[in-house]
Amino acid sequence: MLSQADLKTRIDAELRAFVATESGLLEAVDPLLAPVGAQLRAAVADGKRVRAAFCYWGWRAAGQGDSPAMVRAAAAMELVHAAALVHDDLIDNSPLRRGVPTPHVALRDATAKSPDPDGAARSLALLVGDLLMAWAGQLFTGCGLPAIYLGRARPMWSVLARELIAGECLEVLRTGTEADPQESLAIVRYKTAKYTVEHPLHIGGRLGGASARTLGAFTDYGLPLGEAFQLRDDLLAVFGDPALTGKSNLDDLTAARPTALVAFARQGADPRDRAVLDGLLGRTDLGTRDLIEVRAILQRSGARGRVEQLIAQRVRRARAALDGANLPRSAAEALHRLAEAVTTRSS
Repeated sequence: MLSQADLKTRIDAELRAFVATESGLLEAVDPLLAPVGAQLRAAVADGKRVRAAFCYWGWRAAGQGDSPAMVRAAAAMELVHAAALVHDDLIDNSPLRRGVPTPHVALRDATAKSPDPDGAARSLALLVGDLLMAWAGQLFTGCGLPAIYLGRARPMWSVLARELIAGECLEVLRTGTEADPQESLAIVRYKTAKYTVEHPLHIGGRLGGASARTLGAFTDYGLPLGEAFQLRDDLLAVFGDPALTGKSNLDDLTAARPTALVAFARQGADPRDRAVLDGLLGRTDLGTRDLIEVRAILQRSGARGRVEQLIAQRVRRARAALDGANLPRSAAEALHRLAEAVTTRSS
């Protein structure tokens, strides 16, 4: 049976080869574009490749066999993800991703002579994200699968784009507001859950000719698992080890992101703790002592425990949906392993 490590190696190879070729063509236009090409390559240099894995196993769950063309189609999901990260870091003004400078920071050297170096670097980063998204469609349609297969999956790309952007917009619009837990969970669902698990599964399944019953099982498995994935991310953002996450524990707090973790803390905190929390969120001068205080409030209010409960509940729902789906054994086993991997991680 194909292991996740082996699948990841194949996806990495496809991504790097594709982006190396395409970034080389971009740089051939003018040597001045070299820093942009470097950021495009950096955007796919690392990653867990879980979205590509879900897409691949959606195909296999539809009864299809291993296929190099399908691996290329699945790799396109990682270009969507890379584009979303570039744009997300730009929106959030995050300086680090996976322990290295984000594109809008890394490109400041290239724009040093501009009248507005920071603004120019942000513009270049925006364009890097745009091109990565365009490349996702290019890699998908050129993967080598028959046109009739691609036609079955093509409508899902519109759904993916619409719901991903809807989630991003909702987060922007709710940042700085007192979002309640349900509003925060809606952001989780649209910004991350669907494009991380459900949509890749549906795209892979549709490529493989999956039945309506199987596609329904993908939703019943994918939505709760995708939500659990993002809820784990929210916990790691504050309580994780920066050496493993590659990001500061203060990012979500200084940005005052409307996470479910914060929403539950506001709901469960006593008046003093809530006042302290509200006074800290959104400040750009937070330090270690502030982080310790916020962590204590998240614990005392029950927010951390509540989010852990939600993760466990959603994983159980996902596993139950999988067990009742009557999928090929290899695909079901792979999807069970992925459920474990994406919700018990430390980075």
